[in-house]
Amino acid sequence: MNKSSDYKRIFDHFDEDCDGTISPSELQRCVKLIYDDEIILVEEVQDLIDESLQGSSYGQLGFEDFVSLMESEREDERVEDLRKAFRMYEMEGTDCITPRSLNRMLSRLGESTSFDECVGMIHRFDLNGDGVLSFDEFRAMMV
Repeated sequence: MNKSSDYKRIFDHFDEDCDGTISPSELQRCVKLIYDDEIILVEEVQDLIDESLQGSSYGQLGFEDFVSLMESEREDERVEDLRKAFRMYEMEGTDCITPRSLNRMLSRLGESTSFDECVGMIHRFDLNGDGVLSFDEFRAMMV
């Protein structure tokens, strides 16, 4: 099964009245089923839908809008995972990965890498030439 058919199956389940769109109330009911102790207001769901609309679905999610919403949620998860990984390598409080912090983390992971090799690794992905990796540079490296 591929991602598109998975999305279609989920979309069809959310589309309770089978009209080809997901209304705010349909989405709200599904969110309540998934997160049973979460209270989500119809207005919050409507805002989420309005942010996701690509076509003229008049306040309801069409299939393409639903896929875009799902993909944006997955991207948010990926960015958060990258932030967690970045924090493992950065020097505390510097908000960047230095050759020293990279060397320290690689040593903890059992890699025997010299300081000069770490300088070289950072240099390859250091887009602004400041000798360290910012989160954006780390993200570009990981993609």
